[in-house]
Amino acid sequence: MKKVIDILLPWALIAFFLMILLLLYNQMNGNYVDRGEDAPVPEHLHPVVEENKNILLEQAADIGIDVVITDGTRSIERQNELYAQGRTADGVIVTHAEGGESYHNYGLAIDYALRNDEGEIIWDITYDGNDNGERDWFEVADIAKELGFEWGGDWESFTDYPHLQMDFGLSIAQLQRGLRPDPEGEQEEAHE
Repeated sequence: MKKVIDILLPWALIAFFLMILLLLYNQMNGNYVDRGEDAPVPEHLHPVVEENKNILLEQAADIGIDVVITDGTRSIERQNELYAQGRTADGVIVTHAEGGESYHNYGLAIDYALRNDEGEIIWDITYDGNDNGERDWFEVADIAKELGFEWGGDWESFTDYPHLQMDFGLSIAQLQRGLRPDPEGEQEEAHE
């Protein structure tokens, strides 16, 4: 019997420790709300994302860059349409996320473009409309990162230059299970 206890006790302790880690991971720092697995996806941007989007637009305008938000919160249906693009529908692949797998679906992401001097919306990452010798696209990304956004242009697996998101420390799997950032949550706490 002692041999069985000597074998099982370490494994029981490891299992207990892993359960505690999982619990702590899911609890994070309390800046979330558990709405349950049947939680509807938000129809609007999270208030902190909305606020920082507006600050981004103002700060970019202050340095002569006209930023246009081309996408915000997306429905599951719209996400599936975009995912089909370049696969089962005409067009080029613009996302690797199916419906429910994008931070857009949870009001935590925006996409942007630039408006040039002729008033055209462009996705030209080399454009320098404010003539300061720096690419406007990257100036906008730098402002966004200072505000707490993660920029898709930094991603190695699928570079997504228009994409900005705030995940508040939540994974897609957690969002799918109904966890949501607290509407009053601070993005700085989630990005430490």
